[in-house]
Amino acid sequence: MKLLYKIMRQSSDSREGVITVTSALGIIINIVISIIKIIIGAGVSSIAIISEGIHSATDAVTSVLAIVGVKLAGKKPTKKHPFGYGRVEYLTSLVIALLIMYMGIEILMTSVNLIFNPTELSISYLTLIIVAVTAVIKLFLGLYTIKKGKSVDSDSLTGIGIECRNDSYAAGVTIFSVVVFLVFNVSIDAYAGIVTALFIMKSGFEILRSSLADLLGKSGNRELANQLYKEIRATEGIINAADMMLHNYGPDAYSASVNVEVSHEKTVGEVYQYLHELQLRILHEYNVTIVFGIYAVDNKTEASKKMREEIAEFVRERSYITGYHALYHDKKANVIYCDLLVDYSDFDWDGLRNEFEEYMRALYPEAKLELVIETEFV
Repeated sequence: MKLLYKIMRQSSDSREGVITVTSALGIIINIVISIIKIIIGAGVSSIAIISEGIHSATDAVTSVLAIVGVKLAGKKPTKKHPFGYGRVEYLTSLVIALLIMYMGIEILMTSVNLIFNPTELSISYLTLIIVAVTAVIKLFLGLYTIKKGKSVDSDSLTGIGIECRNDSYAAGVTIFSVVVFLVFNVSIDAYAGIVTALFIMKSGFEILRSSLADLLGKSGNRELANQLYKEIRATEGIINAADMMLHNYGPDAYSASVNVEVSHEKTVGEVYQYLHELQLRILHEYNVTIVFGIYAVDNKTEASKKMREEIAEFVRERSYITGYHALYHDKKANVIYCDLLVDYSDFDWDGLRNEFEEYMRALYPEAKLELVIETEFV
């Protein structure tokens, strides 16, 4: 691998380098395996072996797409795309998934046709050994590619690895059909081709589902969100943080927004100083561009502590409420502000609102309540 990194002038420490070199390794191995399988399959008239050869060629093409995707994703931001081109990788994964599913459908149709129009097989134990060896090679290549894909958070690379691994499993089915023919002189080649096609289509569907989830916008990176929350809450002057949104513009490109609670006694200048320093620190350490919303809260007076305890009691009695924040009593206008954080379980939102309003009205009959009920974004 070191030699391949050197030949391709890539760094093993960079994400782009890992994806490019791992994909190149896949291209080389899959082309060699594809040629061998297609020659053998044509020689013995085996649709199962030929289909595996075509599939290996498809794996080589998908590896090329992965390289193209990571190169395009690395382009610098432009006026039209100020957040960069990171999401190109998700489009690449989508194309890879569609290509894999198409090949699976083609092999399925060919195999079904072979059931009604069978051809005579001519398979030897040498053929069996060659198919088995290539299956083992594809298994190790798949596991290696999956490992590398996960290490750099690349759906494209991980998807290619999964496909290589599943290809080795499908080869096991082909080997079984060859053994059956050699021992019992019964051809189940077409049925083996159908099983292979189903393996391929399943892999394509899994990659497609993951790619669509990324493009549509799935829940943010929980591990990264927890790190950011920890960093923010540890900052002197910040009481609490909530409502974080992580917007993904590629596997390693995020922008974020979060609301922070600060003492209502702080001046704008004081708040600006530590929020600005925190903003720069998060950018440098996590590569996340973050903006802050501000909740002014009172966490020192006895009255505010008492109100927090009362609301905490209400929250404890309802499992679907995961927390509260942004609590503030504007005594001049006599308005109580509060946000309740709830999970995604099925419950009556209007009922919760009515319950909380009645609860607070009993405790503070003269105050007006401004309540926000929301779910977590990450």
